[in-house]
Amino acid sequence: MFTLQILVNGVVLGSLYACIAAGFSLVWGVLNVINLMHGSFIVLGSYLAWGAYNAMGLSPWATLLIAAPVFFVFGYLIQRGVLNRVIAAPVLVTLTLTFGLDLMLNNAMLLAFKADYRKLILDPPLGTVAFGSVVVPVDRLVAMVFALVLTGALYLILRKSRVGRAIVAVRLDRDAATLMGVNVQSIYAAAFAFGAAMAGCAGVLLALIFPISPLSAMPYLGKAFVVCVLGGLGSVPGAVLGGLVLGLVESFGALAFGPEHAVTISFALLILFLIFRPQGLLGKRGFE
Repeated sequence: MFTLQILVNGVVLGSLYACIAAGFSLVWGVLNVINLMHGSFIVLGSYLAWGAYNAMGLSPWATLLIAAPVFFVFGYLIQRGVLNRVIAAPVLVTLTLTFGLDLMLNNAMLLAFKADYRKLILDPPLGTVAFGSVVVPVDRLVAMVFALVLTGALYLILRKSRVGRAIVAVRLDRDAATLMGVNVQSIYAAAFAFGAAMAGCAGVLLALIFPISPLSAMPYLGKAFVVCVLGGLGSVPGAVLGGLVLGLVESFGALAFGPEHAVTISFALLILFLIFRPQGLLGKRGFE
């Protein structure tokens, strides 16, 4: 029964990891840009949830309706105004640029909020729900559901909407998409905006579970890296599968070796996949 509890915890954690990584994978796969600001976007979303709840009493679920458009516009402006100017440059240039922008954003949060850890505590608490011997906090269960809904919504947008199909077309063949009349610069900005919106919404959900600090940005970015490698670059189903795998591995690894080794286990798994299956579980070998 204890194993079943660990399994459920891993699925809950993995669903949140999928939400963290979906936007990161989209930006990396479509733009060939490793967005090092992704972790800071997540933390900023957590601060938005914390501030909205403490200042106005808005629940995190309501804050999602604010975070999605705000981070979408924020991401669109950053991509259209800054990153698009160097989008054709070697990947090291865009990597350095997003690193510099991340330093600015992270230090701005340090100035505004300090490095102290904060926690969003619902009052009254939502309590727990029991499935036999398995006990799950309701806030984590609801966060898992919203994370999966958001990830599924991104998948449907990419598959069913006009802008989503244009994003997929640019990812598959930018030159052919240009010949078909697609405005590649706008599509790049839209893809980055969707990635930022997913990061901000993931931060809102994570605020219910983990303490909030600008120092958390790098660990979140590391999780996104690992999930992308596990699941396959640019694939939303891959992000879901990779997130679930990472969540389960960390949960059972923490049980076997102690919670202090969870990060070590996840990056050991990353190295193994880079050696033996660099395209990930759902990726395609040789795809660029």
